[in-house]
Amino acid sequence: MILALLLFTSTPIAMALGLTSFVYLYWFTTIPLTQVVERLFNALNSFPLMAIPFFVLAANIMTRGGISRRLTDFGNALVGQYRGGMAMTAVLACMFFAAVSGSSPATVVAVGTLLIPAMIRAGYPKQFSTGLIATSGSLGILIPPSIPLIVYGIATETSIGDLFVAGILPGVMAGLMLLGMAVWVSRRNNYGSSGGEERPKGFRRRALRDAVLALMLPVIVLGGIYGGFFTPTEAAAASVAYSLLVSMVIYRELKIKDLGKVLLGSAKTSAMIMFIIANGILFTFVLAAERIPLQVTEGIAAMNLQPWQFLLIVNLLLLIVGCFMETSSALLILAPILLPVALDMGVDPVHLGIIMVMNLEIGMITPPLGLNLFVASGLSGMSVLQVAKAALPSAGVLLTALLIVTYIPFIALSLVP
Repeated sequence: MILALLLFTSTPIAMALGLTSFVYLYWFTTIPLTQVVERLFNALNSFPLMAIPFFVLAANIMTRGGISRRLTDFGNALVGQYRGGMAMTAVLACMFFAAVSGSSPATVVAVGTLLIPAMIRAGYPKQFSTGLIATSGSLGILIPPSIPLIVYGIATETSIGDLFVAGILPGVMAGLMLLGMAVWVSRRNNYGSSGGEERPKGFRRRALRDAVLALMLPVIVLGGIYGGFFTPTEAAAASVAYSLLVSMVIYRELKIKDLGKVLLGSAKTSAMIMFIIANGILFTFVLAAERIPLQVTEGIAAMNLQPWQFLLIVNLLLLIVGCFMETSSALLILAPILLPVALDMGVDPVHLGIIMVMNLEIGMITPPLGLNLFVASGLSGMSVLQVAKAALPSAGVLLTALLIVTYIPFIALSLVP
């Protein structure tokens, strides 16, 4: 009740979770309040959690170091000459950058800054261009490395490496479905290139050569984890080192004088995420003390639901929650509640994690709290509601992908060892 009241009054989610936990511990338990400080510290004193600031820093380095531009040029080299080529380039660039950044808003900024103006100049409507990039950018929280998958892994003690691998096929499938929609809409409405224009000899080869170092990053991260060379946290640190090497030494677009701004921006973003996570874990302790996950499990068990019915309810719940709650907060609150029920229903915890993240991925483009809507609005000059309306068709594509992954677990679990 306290949490709902605080959220209704627009209290920041981290403060709402922390204050709710504090009030509960002070008024309804005999637990000393020193436990609050200890649990907040212990919540952040986690080796896997260190991966988050490293991936945030790597994403910012790549954005400032010319990597996003090279990935966009590579996508354009592959499909730019076809009808709807610029729209296909936008989706491919978002997929490529998602695979090296792990952040949805960072993907929208990096790709949208370059491609929204370019698409408008090429004859695409501003609404279509902005909505497509806002939606495609949401793939950043599914295609590994993914910060929300790390949060889910920590909240449920599920292998982060397994979650990363499980996100590959659903992310690629969703991206290809968006690609197909972009092609269909572009050709139906005569958007973009008429196709067949001449490209300089060796154009694709040069674009691949420029982008290959950026494309190697997800290979290094996932290959290193499953090759036994390093843990997910060490992989995140390696991604920072690799990004610095490529951006400063090889591409030479990131200067030493720029590092201060990059580090400061990364520190602000990481501090915000970490504060939410710490208070979320404290709130999870309160839920466990009140035996809420057990009560929910018993209540659903009494309903005699089939697994497909349970998964349908989970999807409906998360689609609603995604409209009003930030991704990490929703995972920290709901994952500990839903996981025991899912296990009782025979749902794999890795599969549940992918389902939850795909739902909250759609939440990134649904008002009133869809973060990608605000980012895309700032880039295009459109209102948030205009961007939300423009994103509806592509949001429907992501919803279809969600249903497919929900009821065909093989797509998410086939690559998991």
